Amino acid sequence: MIITRRRLVEAAGLGAAAALLPTRMRAQATAPLTRVIPSSGERMPAVGLGTWITFNVGEDPALQAECTQVMAAFFAAGGRMIDSSPMYGSSQAVVGRGLERLGHPETLFAADKVWTSAPANGAVQIEQSRRLWGVKSFDLLQVHNLLTWEAHLDTLFAMKAAGRLRYVGITTSEGRRHDLLEQIMRGHPLDFVQLTYNPVDREPEQRLLPLAAERGIAVIVNRPFRQGELTERLDGEPLPGWAGEIGATSWAELILKFILSHPAVTVAIPATTRVDHVRENVAAAGGDLPDRSMAERIAAHIGAL
Repeated sequence: MIITRRRLVEAAGLGAAAALLPTRMRAQATAPLTRVIPSSGERMPAVGLGTWITFNVGEDPALQAECTQVMAAFFAAGGRMIDSSPMYGSSQAVVGRGLERLGHPETLFAADKVWTSAPANGAVQIEQSRRLWGVKSFDLLQVHNLLTWEAHLDTLFAMKAAGRLRYVGITTSEGRRHDLLEQIMRGHPLDFVQLTYNPVDREPEQRLLPLAAERGIAVIVNRPFRQGELTERLDGEPLPGWAGEIGATSWAELILKFILSHPAVTVAIPATTRVDHVRENVAAAGGDLPDRSMAERIAAHIGAL
């Protein structure tokens, strides 16, 4: 029987692989697939956790508890990177409460952003974000959607030089301002870029992903499911039989496997409110990954639907 994202059982298996190969490879069942952060050599699990919309639940205790359960399942499955932003409403505070309830897992890779048009307010906003998370420092800070990017990059690079930050990055989404993103990637020693990439949004394959590989910049992929629109549209459509060749049992897994099959991609950060979905997302990094021929087949099939 074809299993859709909604019907996937919570006990979806967790696979792993030691490294990405250009053709399909069999992962091992002991740890999540990891990718190298080029600027440091540190390895990072290839599926992270986004918080846009899903963690913006305000003061609702039941919804906060659901977010904590998602985080617990994420860490239990071997996940590390959680990504948030001051733009995301109450998400930072919800992450912070969850981390506190979970005893501040040592494996956490805390990724946040600076998002203010006033350069002088950047440092203040970063400190406020740190307090909301309840962490000693962030692993990665990014200039959100390139807002006031020159001044904020100066701030972040100064923090890194002072030992108060490990990695510096910039972000965009939905295919916006790719020309400027490319310019910044060429002119600054970034550790990370964040952008939108999936079987439908493939423009980054032309210049940005090759440039990231050339420049040694890690890539975080946001909106892998187009904020749920893509998986919702596909839900109800039969999964192609050949998806089983790479161990995909749902559309979400097939999409994530497509994304992770690109050698320049470091981490994908799907957002979810459900424990079964976060387990499914992490499990997508296990088993086989498609080679380029299979990736093209996936994109063509989804595009035709």
